[in-house]
Amino acid sequence: MIRDAQYWIDHLKLSKHPEGGYFKEVYRSNEFVNKKNLPDRYTSFRSFSTSIYFLLKSHEFSAFHRLKSDEIWHFYDGSSITIYAISPKGHLTKTFIGNNPEKGERFQLLIPKGFWFAAYVNYADSYSLVGCTVSPGFDFDDFEMGKKSDLEKRFPQHKEIISKYTI
Repeated sequence: MIRDAQYWIDHLKLSKHPEGGYFKEVYRSNEFVNKKNLPDRYTSFRSFSTSIYFLLKSHEFSAFHRLKSDEIWHFYDGSSITIYAISPKGHLTKTFIGNNPEKGERFQLLIPKGFWFAAYVNYADSYSLVGCTVSPGFDFDDFEMGKKSDLEKRFPQHKEIISKYTI
C-alpha cells in the first residue's frame, strides 16, 4: 500500500493548521503547572506537556512563528523536512529532519522557546509527517505568527528566507 499525504490526513483525522499544513493533537497531559510556578510570559496554568501530529505537503510550508515554550519535532514518514530557526539575537540555523543520517538528517530537533522558525518539505510531490511535543504544554495564547515586515525589519540579514516563509 502506498501511503501518501491524503492517506495520513484521513487516517489520522488531521485538520488545517493556521501556520500551514495539517495537525491533530494526540496528547495533552491531564496534570497542570500552576500559573504562580510558571515564568511571567505565561498568562495562566499550562499542561505539563502536549503533542501533535503535523503534516506538510510539498507545496506548503510552516510559516515563521514562535512559541513561549520549547518544542521538539520528531520525524515519522515521507520526505525529509528543512527547519529554519532564528534565535532572538538573529542567529540563523538550518536543520534537516528525516531518516537519512548520511545526508545530515536527524530524527529530532529541539526549537527553544522564543526562536522564530519555519519549515518546508525537501522533495517535490511528497509530504512530511512529523510529531511536535511542547513543554510546558501548547496553548494558542503562546503562539505568535510572524509578520513579514516586522521580521524583515528585525532580521534584515535573513530577509530572503523570511520573505519566502511568511504568510
